[in-house]
Amino acid sequence: MKKLLFISLFLISSAALNAQLLKEKPTYTKADTLRGSLRKERNFDVQHYTLDVKVEPEKQYISGSNTIKFIPQEDLETIQIDLFENLQVDSIVYKGKTLPYRREFNAVFIDFSNPLKENTSEEIQFYYSGNPKVAKNAPWDGGFVYKTSESGQPWIATACQGLGASVWWPVKDHQSDEPDHGMDILVSVPNGIMDVSNGRLQGSEDLGDGYTKWHWKVINPINSYDVSLNIGDYVHFGENYKGLDTDFYVLRENLEKAKIQFKEVEPMMDCFQEHFGEYPFKEDSYKLVETPFLGMEHQSAVAYGNKYMKGYLGTDLSGNGPGLKWDYIIIHETGHEWFGNSITSKDIADMWIHEAFTTYTEVVYTECEWGYEDAMKYVYGLRRNIRNNAPIIGDYGVNKEGSGDMYFKGANMLNTLRHVVNDDDKWWKLLKDYSLHFKHQQIETKDVVDFFEAETNLNLKPIFDQYLRYTTIPVLELKKDGKSVLYRWKTDVSNFEMPIDIKINNNQLRINATNDWQKLKKADLDAIKVNTSMNYIKVEKL
Repeated sequence: MKKLLFISLFLISSAALNAQLLKEKPTYTKADTLRGSLRKERNFDVQHYTLDVKVEPEKQYISGSNTIKFIPQEDLETIQIDLFENLQVDSIVYKGKTLPYRREFNAVFIDFSNPLKENTSEEIQFYYSGNPKVAKNAPWDGGFVYKTSESGQPWIATACQGLGASVWWPVKDHQSDEPDHGMDILVSVPNGIMDVSNGRLQGSEDLGDGYTKWHWKVINPINSYDVSLNIGDYVHFGENYKGLDTDFYVLRENLEKAKIQFKEVEPMMDCFQEHFGEYPFKEDSYKLVETPFLGMEHQSAVAYGNKYMKGYLGTDLSGNGPGLKWDYIIIHETGHEWFGNSITSKDIADMWIHEAFTTYTEVVYTECEWGYEDAMKYVYGLRRNIRNNAPIIGDYGVNKEGSGDMYFKGANMLNTLRHVVNDDDKWWKLLKDYSLHFKHQQIETKDVVDFFEAETNLNLKPIFDQYLRYTTIPVLELKKDGKSVLYRWKTDVSNFEMPIDIKINNNQLRINATNDWQKLKKADLDAIKVNTSMNYIKVEKL
């Protein structure tokens, strides 16, 4: 979830679900390039992180270290690690010696007296401290969230997608590289409260100074923005559901409400595992963690702040009714475990790979529980939130997402493709095979398109391009030609071809329209009706 926010009584615009970076930038700075590009100094493969931090709530202060294990992909004299410039670099240690470094914007360049050799196992300890940026309106901006629970205890969380994990810890802050062997997260907090982070709890240790250290271990690769701290007066409940450990951490005062609301996890897991394959982080368990902000797809520790309401804070995004039958944050943010966390875009310009598929999981869940008709009502209703004011795909190499239309327009694109395939058995197999084929991988738009084309044996690239790279949607033009009707697609891309179902006097016909005029013989223009509910298109009768 990544986002600009606008909420009215009956409408939440697509901006509400857009990422933190969707402010227009007429030009890009060197800081954007340092963050978004894969320069030589970033040509190393992270193997493991050990993040060990202390959080002092009253001071809103953090201190600690990150031990970074990595393998250079070429000989390197300098590497880049990212940390926001408002945080202090205390020291960087390599083989017992302190290394020199220089800072440029939010990048830290670390120099080695002897170049690191390609394909060697290396390790540095990066010590840091300071007051991380405080989020004013998480998750639409990033940083630390400081609140107090009803029990009077500190309630603290992190949210940093788009803005970057380096807003609070030193990391190679680029989606293309996740630690191959996971990470250890150790968080020291005042006695009487606990930290809940990603992965499985390994134990806690009273440090004897008024603080307790909580140790969490992540087995799987993990996106840096997914790494999270959740600190508060938490209580735990959970069970093993059909072989999957499901754990829930909620504020003490909300335990009974949570036990009722979180029952939705079971039918959701049944639906998602049937359609997308086994939960992709089973080794790390599945958790919902109550947070002082709306929500975020923190891997194996999904942030939940929907206030135990149905819909999106009690509102149906579609305006059609089905969206009030389920808890939006549970469904959407868990859908990201497959699409966003397991399958990750290499560059955030391709974040539609996360958001279009995850928004579509809402449609899939609706169909699982309430049937096809409600699912189609829901996805059709989402169109009211589409702006069509900027391309869905952003600019590469500068840490720039595309339009917030990646959510609702993206889901409608996928629903259109379902009806292009026109065979639900093939469609559900395609989605599941896609999820399994790219499990735990970082990919780009071309990978998605190539896979869908290979599996369907259809020319789908022009369709993907039209919806993802342009602000207009396909227009089916119809015009009278004597006693016949001519039809074609009007699109920005060339060689566009997409079948569409039409009705002529209640007789259904599937036509394969292209950019060239074709003829329906002996047809009355006024008698033709085009199905635009299942296909996100426009129709113009000329």
